[in-house]
Amino acid sequence: MGSLGDLRAGDLDVVLADTEDEVRAAQALRFRIFYNERGARPTLETAACERDFDAFDDIADHLLVIDHSLGAGADRVVGTYRLMRREHARRAGCFYTASEYDISAILGQPCEVMELGRSCVDARYRNRHTMQQLWRGIAAYVFRHDVGLMFGCASLHGNDVAALAPALSYLHHCHLAPEEMRPVVLPQFFQPMDLLAPDTLDTRRILAELPPLIKGYLRLGGYVGEGAFVDRQFNTTDVCVIVKTDRVAEKYYKHYDRTARSVPSPAL
Repeated sequence: MGSLGDLRAGDLDVVLADTEDEVRAAQALRFRIFYNERGARPTLETAACERDFDAFDDIADHLLVIDHSLGAGADRVVGTYRLMRREHARRAGCFYTASEYDISAILGQPCEVMELGRSCVDARYRNRHTMQQLWRGIAAYVFRHDVGLMFGCASLHGNDVAALAPALSYLHHCHLAPEEMRPVVLPQFFQPMDLLAPDTLDTRRILAELPPLIKGYLRLGGYVGEGAFVDRQFNTTDVCVIVKTDRVAEKYYKHYDRTARSVPSPAL
């Protein structure tokens, strides 16, 4: 497994996959979460191998949270994130997000950019400690590659836009990205997010119900793009999230060049 530094905390470690078996373990975890738990609709090939995979997996970097107490098998992978930088996108032909959003404003930024995607954590490990480890790994990766901007599709569960209207409206009214970096849903998929007036929103309740991952991005000063994408295959409604990594630097790896263990942890 590829090292990002000494990021182990107790039995949980954070590494980069560097073998096909490790990538397959991440794909198997994704299948269990996305398809078995959250109701995504598998293709025949995906169902047959019980792994979530696509063409980007052979090119991207895969961040893994592993539990050393579970031995050396695939089951010890308990969390994962897929990471892609410009060089990966050049090899793949595009970023995954470009299948849902016009991301030309992001690509025009004069810095290294990184796409975050395919994030999931085993149900037994959905706690503060595991999320801290994921963010430590992301911080170390950002530091290593001098990433200036992170982005990716973050998901709200389900395709019922009416039920999601409060969350979508809140994100649009309160966290819309500046125009110079704002992604926009492709015209053929465009689902407006400003469905409810700002003065009708129960902000406290909405924040309490937002997925922890989206709340984590917002706490880092994150923005969302314009419009949502209703993903029928994955039974989600996606928003495009953008985060400047200067906030990550401030919170997560200010002293990383001295010791990886100095990386503080987010309150997710």
